[in-house]
Amino acid sequence: MTLTEIVDIQKIRADFPVLDQEINGKKLVYFDNAATTQKPIAVINALKHYYEFDNANIHRGIHTLAERATRDFEATREAVRKFLGAASTEEIIFTSGTTNGINLVASTYGRKFIKEGDEIIISGLEHHSNIVPWQMLCEEKGITLKVIPVNDRGELDMEVYDQLLSEKVKLVSVNHVSNALGTINPIKEIIAKAHAVGAVVMIDGAQATSHLDIDVQDLDADFYAFSAHKLYGPTGVGALYGKKALLEAMPPYMGGGEMIKEVTFEKTTYNELPYKFEAGTPNIADVVALKAALEYMDSIGRDKIAAHEDMLLQYATEQLLQIEGLRMIGEAKNKVSVASFVIEGIHPQDIGVLLDNLGVAVRTGHHCTQPLMKRFNILGTTRASFAVYNTIEEVDRLIAGLHRVKKMLA
Repeated sequence: MTLTEIVDIQKIRADFPVLDQEINGKKLVYFDNAATTQKPIAVINALKHYYEFDNANIHRGIHTLAERATRDFEATREAVRKFLGAASTEEIIFTSGTTNGINLVASTYGRKFIKEGDEIIISGLEHHSNIVPWQMLCEEKGITLKVIPVNDRGELDMEVYDQLLSEKVKLVSVNHVSNALGTINPIKEIIAKAHAVGAVVMIDGAQATSHLDIDVQDLDADFYAFSAHKLYGPTGVGALYGKKALLEAMPPYMGGGEMIKEVTFEKTTYNELPYKFEAGTPNIADVVALKAALEYMDSIGRDKIAAHEDMLLQYATEQLLQIEGLRMIGEAKNKVSVASFVIEGIHPQDIGVLLDNLGVAVRTGHHCTQPLMKRFNILGTTRASFAVYNTIEEVDRLIAGLHRVKKMLA
């Protein structure tokens, strides 16, 4: 099967204006999709339309612009509910992104329900945004933080996870997919085992939502956070799913307008879900444009997107392994379209700079996963991550570029 039999690649590429440019005299190859995806014209137009025709504050106005802005804002909430498979829009809280969502849970659920002597489990695959908030909570309250180790293939050691679980564990927080390695974690199993000892589970879905079908009810996730910019949407917006009963039991995260029901100098009562957690004027335009991103993915078909990306990953991996001195970091059996590697004797930053000179954009460094890099005894990797608009020909340019880098530096 060829790539064009899976998706209409030229039609898709025409939807992304940023791809039609040259970098250092070379046609841009964008392989930094795990950091952020590019935006289709549908998303750009949604932002433009909002500011040209509908710009107004939401929920508190009775004029036409306010009503249109509110309608479109809440339409995105319903689209996110459907995208995640949530039971109700009351369970969808708009945030500035995954980091904000994790911090919200740590600062509200964590502070209220996790006490001194309790334990929290995270994994060795985590992004700093799913490490630091829990460390801060542990330091503040005398909680113990435990870590599921990672094996040589970049997979979680589930036998050790079983050993870490006990009635002392009150929360488990892991990523659905590793941003640094692409590993897909067995989160349904992780969640079920955590629930068996009475713990709740926070899932960092930042790297999963552009690649996998998500059904939070089937997963039985307690919390699930994602960022729009990872799935062809705008920066600065995301969503947190939480089970209604948990959200109702949690205190507000921030105080201000919108999150209140009644304010007096003696006492304030709080708004209903989800608005209790949405203080102040939100990022209305980008929330509206998020719906366009979700619709764009559905117009292609998430199954086709995944198949296209997997084909690119398999081809890229085969070609990369033929480069002498190159070692793949992260060879999990189940992974998304992330190829992370090191080349003996060459610093990842040098690889990134020279590839950029050839018009190829990759990410280099520790990818906000310093403990994971330490696990593999490396300073960082070069990471090429693929999206629906990438092609086999672009992978060939990456490989040719790496051969050129080796000739120059090895």
